Amino acid sequence: MKKFTYEARDQSTNKVVKSIVQAESEHAAAKLLIEQGYTPLDIKAEDNTDNLIGRITNRITTKDRIIFLRQLSTLIGAGLPLAQSLRSVADQTNNKRMQEVVQEVIADVEGGKSLSKALGKHPEVFDKIVLALVEAGEASGTLDEALKRVATQKEKDAAMMSKIRGAMVYPAIVLVVIVGVMLFMLLTVVPQVKNLYLDMNRQLPLLTQIMTSTADFILSFWWLILLLLAIGGYFLAQFLRTDRGIRTMDNFKLNVPLFKGMFRKLYMARFARTGQTLLATGVAMLDMLRISAESVNNVVIADGIDRAAEKVKGGKALSSSLRTEDYVLSMVPDMIKIGEQSGKIDEMMGKTAQVYEDELDEEIRAISTAIEPILMVVLAIFAGGMVGAILFPIYSLVGGIQ
Repeated sequence: MKKFTYEARDQSTNKVVKSIVQAESEHAAAKLLIEQGYTPLDIKAEDNTDNLIGRITNRITTKDRIIFLRQLSTLIGAGLPLAQSLRSVADQTNNKRMQEVVQEVIADVEGGKSLSKALGKHPEVFDKIVLALVEAGEASGTLDEALKRVATQKEKDAAMMSKIRGAMVYPAIVLVVIVGVMLFMLLTVVPQVKNLYLDMNRQLPLLTQIMTSTADFILSFWWLILLLLAIGGYFLAQFLRTDRGIRTMDNFKLNVPLFKGMFRKLYMARFARTGQTLLATGVAMLDMLRISAESVNNVVIADGIDRAAEKVKGGKALSSSLRTEDYVLSMVPDMIKIGEQSGKIDEMMGKTAQVYEDELDEEIRAISTAIEPILMVVLAIFAGGMVGAILFPIYSLVGGIQ
């Protein structure tokens, strides 16, 4: 049960009252007020997730969405009515926020709305791919199959992203170690070398002078450095939320050395898998291209797909339309052309997605293997340079004493 704050007019006294009511949904709350002799004027659900801890603990994850879709597909396929299937899924859901969403979906379905319309009221949970497939499944009478398809796609996409994040963990750890080692030596060892030279009235070598000046600056103005980093991080985060920032980052991903091949294959696999899923469920070609453009999560690739969609709208073949786009890998239009000739575009897009998913696995393993020696060399250069800047002056002092 959820709490709703309401403003209603008492039918017996004609006065406006404000209070709180508990109900499963907004519709149920309105019905309850009418039964009590009130005319609802405004009903709002109380938000229990305003605080940071609430937002974190009630966050709906990709896993929650996949489980919901998979369970609902199984229950509908077993012959259970939609409302009963939704109630069973809600009872098995551990995430409180997801339970609330499903309860609202149940209320809308029981109120006469289709499942696609009910899910569409929660765009932060169910994206356009889910809505398009559910709508197509309702129209064709294959809702269980549509739900199964979208759950499978979400699982594949989540698996790919998990592998990419895993490949990034090791470099991140090594970089943190490099920075930590440098700061430790800079702030503890270098000042002692400086004091040693001052005690002996000797002039520090140039490299050591640079390091001691850096250490002095960090020790004196550490608060300023932290402040500048915080301000810089804030403005960078804000910039990356703008259209220009998003485009800059997406362009960077497609062209960054070492990782660009991985990202390009990821986007092609995502586009092909989404296209296959949508077309196989009966979604029209232009709708498929529009939804797929949004699903790739890269505005540069999305612009290319949108341009191809305009050409398809004008009567050109999809394979020819995609072939002229810079970041669309050549296998995609080649396989789509075969599909156009055989009448099985969805099947060819599925095979394309599988090829790129397999290649992506190999690319991630290759990057993980190649990046270890590269990072070790970087660590050796930085750490060795600092050790040299510390030890060489000491050796020169020892040689001068002899």
